Amino acid sequence: MSSLLRATALGLALIGLAGCTSKPVLNPSEQLVANHGYSQSQVQLAILKGIANRGWTAQKLAPGLIQADILVRGTHYAAVDIHYSASEYRISYRDSREMDYKNGSIHRNYNRWVANLDKNILRELNNLATDNIMRQSATTQN
Repeated sequence: MSSLLRATALGLALIGLAGCTSKPVLNPSEQLVANHGYSQSQVQLAILKGIANRGWTAQKLAPGLIQADILVRGTHYAAVDIHYSASEYRISYRDSREMDYKNGSIHRNYNRWVANLDKNILRELNNLATDNIMRQSATTQN
């Protein structure tokens, strides 16, 4: 009988662990390709476009720093700092509500939102690099 009780307790514990939604906070950091020759203002513009395209709101605080936040379903709030230069950017956790933040862990949806934001910023930077290449190509052909 005690074996059955132990097996049941173990099974319930495993089910409880499988349902956990907390993950370590994601803080992406991207080194930009040097030969693309981005200016800091171009990186800033790409970040702002990536933020807007993902449904986040942005606030420029200082050169090299943008704060962005998102409110999902009127309840779940996340805020990040984005530090950037001409050669890199870094997205860092700033604040959240209803995201179960505790001891460096947070609801997995936060990480998904930040990963998608990171992808959008990279996409905007790639679009900018393509535009720069096309412009340079047109200039050298003339």
